[in-house]
Amino acid sequence: MPREVPEINGGSLADIAFLLLIFFLVATTMDIDTGITRLLPPEPEKDQETEVKVNKRNVLVVLINRSDRLMVGGEEMDRFQLKNKVIEFFTNPADDPNLPEMVETEIQFPPGSSPLLPPDGVWRGKVSKGVISLQNDRTTTYGTYLHIQNELVAAVNQLRNEFTQLYFDKTYDDLNQANATEEEIYNAIRDIYKMNISESEPKNSGGLN
Repeated sequence: MPREVPEINGGSLADIAFLLLIFFLVATTMDIDTGITRLLPPEPEKDQETEVKVNKRNVLVVLINRSDRLMVGGEEMDRFQLKNKVIEFFTNPADDPNLPEMVETEIQFPPGSSPLLPPDGVWRGKVSKGVISLQNDRTTTYGTYLHIQNELVAAVNQLRNEFTQLYFDKTYDDLNQANATEEEIYNAIRDIYKMNISESEPKNSGGLN
């Protein structure tokens, strides 16, 4: 008499496959230590006019070409020099007519929050109208693009940290946004040193190979 082949329990196989999937998701690690976190402006409405006139001196074009070489303001530059260049661009310490306009501005801080501020807490100084225009080629490698992005962000963060340390004896990142006073300080410093970085759609660049 021929032996009967036992029927395979399809339900058990489905359970095993599901458990293996869960194990894979739990055991697998993904590299999320590098990346860019920045709040982007809202997308304009389709019928909204977006005509903006920008003075040429207020724009610094940062271009990563198809060979991952960096062009800043039309000149080739080592990527490790970029941060200092951006800091100079946003501060214009020598009042250079080729660097961005600096506008006299009043920024409100919490009254009495720093001995270096007047009693009313109003900081009076110059704020840059500068904008970084970041452009890259379609073939730019992600690692190079990320490095340049991080250098731009690091430049603005350094300016914020220097201001915070001077006026409040701590770093900008150490400000506790859960505290109402420190949150107001945090936002005020952000208004002085804005993260004005505009990104264009990747395109096929010419220039250096």
